[in-house]
Amino acid sequence: MANELSNLSPSAGSRKKAMRVGRGEGSGKGKTAGRGMKGQRARGTVPIGFEGGQMPLHRRLPKRGFKNIHAVHYYEMTLDRIEGAFEAGDTVDIRSLKEKGLISSKIEKNGKLLKTARLKILGNGELTKSLTIVAEKFTASASEKIAAVGGTAQVVGSAE
Repeated sequence: MANELSNLSPSAGSRKKAMRVGRGEGSGKGKTAGRGMKGQRARGTVPIGFEGGQMPLHRRLPKRGFKNIHAVHYYEMTLDRIEGAFEAGDTVDIRSLKEKGLISSKIEKNGKLLKTARLKILGNGELTKSLTIVAEKFTASASEKIAAVGGTAQVVGSAE
């Protein structure tokens, strides 16, 4: 008999009836219904999430979100934006982009570059000037366009 929408049924042995507790001694889960003899758990007075007096998990966790201070953020920069801001022969890195105003957020603290600030160069747009670009990542098209005009794409080792 073919399985059709009108006569579907689960395969044999895949479904099992739930144990009905407190239905007489002969059932195997009668009398105390699997709760033991006496005590707090036998009487149904334990609140959900109660951990025996230990500070419950829902009170130990922060309530207003969580910010991972070790998360790495890649600032993406396109070649057409670099083209408009730099002259031929310049060196482009994350600090020079910040100085030109192309990166607006905070990337330094006490004069030192944050470990979580990284730069990725995207190949959008055209590049006509020979530039030395220093970044953690380059797309394949960006590397090709930089090399085509005689520039260099230096990959900086990032500690991930």
